Amino acid sequence: MKHVHAFGDDVLAEHDAVGVARAIAAGEFPAAEAAEAALTRIDAVNPVLAAIAYDDRERARARAGANGFSGIFAGVPSLIKNNTDFAGLPTGQGSAAVAQRPAAKHEPFTEEFLGTGVNVLGASTLPPFGLTATTEFVDREPTRNPWNTDFSCGASSGGSAALVAAGAVPLAHANDGGGSIRIPAAACGLVGLKPTRGRTAPVPASAKSPIDLVCNGVVSRSVRDTAYFLADLERQRPVKGLEPVGLVEGAGARRLRVALIVDPITGQPLDTDTARALTDMAELLSELGHRVEQVPLPVDQAYIRQFVDYWALLAFSFEYTGRALIGPGFDRARLDPFTRGLSRRFLRGFYRLPSSIIGLKRATARLRRSFADFDVIMSPTLAHTTPEIGYLDPAGDFDEIFDRLVRYVSFTPANNSSGTPALSLPLAGSADGLPIGIHFTADLGEERTLLELAYELEAARPFARIQDL
Repeated sequence: MKHVHAFGDDVLAEHDAVGVARAIAAGEFPAAEAAEAALTRIDAVNPVLAAIAYDDRERARARAGANGFSGIFAGVPSLIKNNTDFAGLPTGQGSAAVAQRPAAKHEPFTEEFLGTGVNVLGASTLPPFGLTATTEFVDREPTRNPWNTDFSCGASSGGSAALVAAGAVPLAHANDGGGSIRIPAAACGLVGLKPTRGRTAPVPASAKSPIDLVCNGVVSRSVRDTAYFLADLERQRPVKGLEPVGLVEGAGARRLRVALIVDPITGQPLDTDTARALTDMAELLSELGHRVEQVPLPVDQAYIRQFVDYWALLAFSFEYTGRALIGPGFDRARLDPFTRGLSRRFLRGFYRLPSSIIGLKRATARLRRSFADFDVIMSPTLAHTTPEIGYLDPAGDFDEIFDRLVRYVSFTPANNSSGTPALSLPLAGSADGLPIGIHFTADLGEERTLLELAYELEAARPFARIQDL
């Protein structure tokens, strides 16, 4: 085990992204110095964490020297997840099957992300195509958790989460198709908000699907950074059909009706540490004046098969239409065993897909009916504490690994199929010192409710800091 972080006495200090941006704007140090500090920090921790997919430091240095940034995070060093097109960098998707061709242009979310003023230093790692919940590979070193490098950093936004948690950059891009912002946020002790579907620019391929599962966002160390990020995107592009969130700067006065879910959809019990953390948080909410009531799951076990059928379709699409989806040079022979196994699972049950899509839409209606009686649903982010590297080994027996994966991530996918916003907060820790995330869900467009509650909980239960261990 190795505990890794890069916090020090350079210009980044312990600032969040808002703090760094304000210091740059006040002339305390230039964007170029912030970039150099972040690059030095990356160089200090990345040999252990293996969280950088592509280094783009020379272009980042040139941008910092020109200092042409604008937006709420003007000049703040950051990273983009390597499944999102950033002109000049290969979009590797975490897979050896994808040709290393530089993207010709930014995709829509990249433009929004850069519009906040961030200076992208490179691309962060993800597992192949983001299809699993650990950033591990068959052809390279895993991305490790800075709290304890023997453990998984989560996925699929694992590289971003590892480097933000380690203090290399204040915040980084992440996206979420089944929990991929919230899972690594929980594993690495970060704030991870999956916004309402459509709140951020969609992923082009996913937006054309019958159900768009994927939503872009960030992982951060403070509620403030996530709130300011969302507000700045709203400044750039007001979203039709969704109530504006605005800039949320603190806790709300309204006391909330909180539905407490303690049973994973799989039927397996929570582990001791996770159950204790959830009970403790329910007690804290009650002490703060919120009304907490334990309720049954709003969706039934059929949801597991329905979501898996749709999720497996993604792997099948990569295997059999990879050239059309990803571009020339795609080499199907170099796909990893987990992607192949998931694709085969789809083939065995392809005939169920229409009924599974209908089932997912019905589950959305049932989930949203919960908000007639409750403002927020609370659960753990994950059904058990963060596993060690190898527990979800992509080269392992597919059926065994897949069963472990489903049990682990049983709380997060419903927000992707429904489009509802959800937030993981690092409000607890395990007996061995790893973070535990607590998960909050609200109805479509209700990010303000989640962020106001998050500010209140952050103040009542300050997040553990890796540099204090």
